[in-house]
Amino acid sequence: MLPLALILLDQGNTVEGSDRSLDQGRTPAKFDYLRSRGIRLHPQDGSGLESPDQIVVASAAIEDTVPDIAAAIRVGAKRLSRADLLSSLFNAAECSVGVAGTSGKSSTTGMISWILHQAGKSPTVMNGAVMKNFQTPEALFASSLVGTSGIFVSEVDESDGSIAAYRPRVAVVSNISLDHKSMDELRALFDGFAGRAETVVLNLDNPETSRMARANPKAVTYSLDDSTADLFAESIEAAPTSISFVVRDRKSNEACPIRLATPGRHNVSNALAAIAASMACGVSLKSAAEALGSFAGIARRFDIVGTAKGVTVIDDFGHNPDKIAATLRTVKQFPGRILVMFQPHGFGPLKKMRREFVDCFVENLDADDVLLMPEPVYFGGTVDRSVSSGDLIGDIVARGRKAEAPGDREACGRRLLELAALGDRILVMGARDDSLTTFARELLSQIGEGRAKSADG
Repeated sequence: MLPLALILLDQGNTVEGSDRSLDQGRTPAKFDYLRSRGIRLHPQDGSGLESPDQIVVASAAIEDTVPDIAAAIRVGAKRLSRADLLSSLFNAAECSVGVAGTSGKSSTTGMISWILHQAGKSPTVMNGAVMKNFQTPEALFASSLVGTSGIFVSEVDESDGSIAAYRPRVAVVSNISLDHKSMDELRALFDGFAGRAETVVLNLDNPETSRMARANPKAVTYSLDDSTADLFAESIEAAPTSISFVVRDRKSNEACPIRLATPGRHNVSNALAAIAASMACGVSLKSAAEALGSFAGIARRFDIVGTAKGVTVIDDFGHNPDKIAATLRTVKQFPGRILVMFQPHGFGPLKKMRREFVDCFVENLDADDVLLMPEPVYFGGTVDRSVSSGDLIGDIVARGRKAEAPGDREACGRRLLELAALGDRILVMGARDDSLTTFARELLSQIGEGRAKSADG
């Protein structure tokens, strides 16, 4: 909601709002930033809704029982979903670029945005995460841009089915795997999204998007392994905090070297998708490759918080099996034990993907690694709590991995401090809770303080 609010504000609209997190006192810096931009904030008690001339924009997670929605109904204010408003802005753009897929959307959107910005294309951007290249002291939460061209780049979400409202000129589908919906539902949504586009960018390394490519002979394809793709990566060389490769255009045979400051093979894949989409907007392969060399990354996507006492803390948005596995594979390329604190992003996903979560951790953690899971994040509303973190931990332990369910996040933090040793990498993982970043930073600080105390002793 934040980037959408900022886009509307920068387009000259009056924007006000409320948020459960504001009432609960979480992430105060984010709300201070919104106030500094001139956005008036209200308690989520209906007090901000006074006129039928107001338009209430609510995310899919907001229930009708929320006082603001009840107040909107009472005063006759028009209600729009977040997707209704965003898709109307997106569809009205001269050149709309929609980035979809189960994993990698925010990173790919950020890469496309930086390439287009560096090429002088001045895009408007709606991202689901903070783009580090666009952060300034005055814009710490840079998850949106308002440009002067007709290009509108947006991350597009399939979890609530709203992807069906978007009509992209350029559609990117990075990968498809089980997440919020059944595979049959996902196939229908992504096929429809691709079918409405003039140019479709598809990944040959994912079975589902490869299937889509076979059915769409006009698709622009990319791959890390298949040299028949239109864009493919060669000479991939991984490092702990970066990755290098050569991108080759099959049709022209042009090749350009790239060094990404964001590690992991999955980011090579994201980069290929971004290059293909940018080329569809008129950027050359060489210009796209050069721009990616200065791409700083996305907040909470393998975000290295720092190292203290020989222990590195990494903040990561991984919350479904595919995203978690990609991060774990990146870390496991280099020696050292992994300590994972994974906070599930809801009781629903935990129940829906219980087996997939268990398989993910069992297959990607070694015998010495340790997984800690607090209970899922919960900020209110109705929810089925029939599957808990303890249930998954039991499954994982039964399959031979070290895993614990200490209870709450504070208990996980204390346990991580007990376990942390020289050479360990601590991964703080989870979605829907920006305070995880604060948790990661405080954890690093406590590890450093422990080192200082030991030296004094």
